[in-house]
Amino acid sequence: MVFHLWAMHLLLRGLADFAIGFLILTIIPVSITGLRYRLSRRTGWRDADRSSAGLLPPLGDPPALVRIFAARTISWRSVVASHCWIVVKAAGAAGYTRYDYTAWGGPIRVNAFPPDGRWFGAEPRVIFAADGDAAAAMIPQIIAAVESYPWRHYGDYRVFPGPNSNSFVAAVIDAVPGLHAALPPTAIGKDYPYDLRPVRWTGNGIVLSLRGYAGLRIGWVDGFEIHLLGAVIGLDWRHLAVKLPGIGRVGWREVAGAVRRCRSDKAARA
Repeated sequence: MVFHLWAMHLLLRGLADFAIGFLILTIIPVSITGLRYRLSRRTGWRDADRSSAGLLPPLGDPPALVRIFAARTISWRSVVASHCWIVVKAAGAAGYTRYDYTAWGGPIRVNAFPPDGRWFGAEPRVIFAADGDAAAAMIPQIIAAVESYPWRHYGDYRVFPGPNSNSFVAAVIDAVPGLHAALPPTAIGKDYPYDLRPVRWTGNGIVLSLRGYAGLRIGWVDGFEIHLLGAVIGLDWRHLAVKLPGIGRVGWREVAGAVRRCRSDKAARA
């Protein structure tokens, strides 16, 4: 009896410590991004820049191409969330094909925006890139995954916990062998079980999800992630980085890039 009480005490203490730690690691990063949003110059969505960010090669370049982009979402939601989409081009194709999943119109939208366009003013970044034969092999499977996506009807879209834009891209990633991409921690909805299975194996690891409200993700590409109510805390052991709510991924590449930008700004002012 004493042992059981002691074990229960340790369990409750551990859960309390975990909850406090998770809360601290959520509040501080989100507060930082919230302050950054508050101090930024903002425009309404009608006037926001949606032009090309110049991240794709010229269309005259013949090889096949696959890209996954991510950009911060619209208005205050950009504090914690990103929007992801997929772009493909078959070898010799006359144009790019962009796939988004949105809250307005038919959920799956094709070429509704410039392929590498800014997402209502937010600069996109490349999450995954494949070219040539590797991309050519993926494109038919990507198209098949898009066409067979189950949540494709009016009213299916839900901002949280999903299915949303990131749930859609995650489902395509899981369906295509060789598409080893990890969506950013701010891609809220990426862990929604689009097939309604609480546990699933993907080409990138294992995912456990309680209807998108809480879960766990482990894999070489995905790293280690704990999800709770849309917040993601984890490790990217491939690139020695941490994953934090609001801020996203912070590692050597991000720190080095910030240092370079700081030096460039100082040189420009000199």
